Amino acid sequence: MIMTLTTTRISPDWPCQVKNPGSYDWERSAAKWLRELVPARYASYPALLRHPVLLARHAQLQVQQEVRVARTALQTARADLPRLGMPESVIEHTIKLYAAEVMQLQHIARSVRAVTQALVEHGTTR
Repeated sequence: MIMTLTTTRISPDWPCQVKNPGSYDWERSAAKWLRELVPARYASYPALLRHPVLLARHAQLQVQQEVRVARTALQTARADLPRLGMPESVIEHTIKLYAAEVMQLQHIARSVRAVTQALVEHGTTR
């Protein structure tokens, strides 16, 4: 008997902490990773624990909000930080920090979308 393995094509944004879709226990690894993206109080809500797709949706909203906050901080740093008495060197460092954070959060947002799509496609609504 010849067994064929079907594999889901993994996005370059797929998080390394999450097992490949369809592999043993991959949904659990996805849920664990997603719980790390939401505030602790949300990670313990029974509905979010039982329904990984619902948890993924909330993680998407959470990360989208964090992107907005980081963008706002980046866009307003040059105007706001001098008024707070910050020296130019600190302002420049802070701007680089916010720019890097926006990039990182955008990557996380793409990863959450990839995991969400895989959860939906594999029907993990429990």
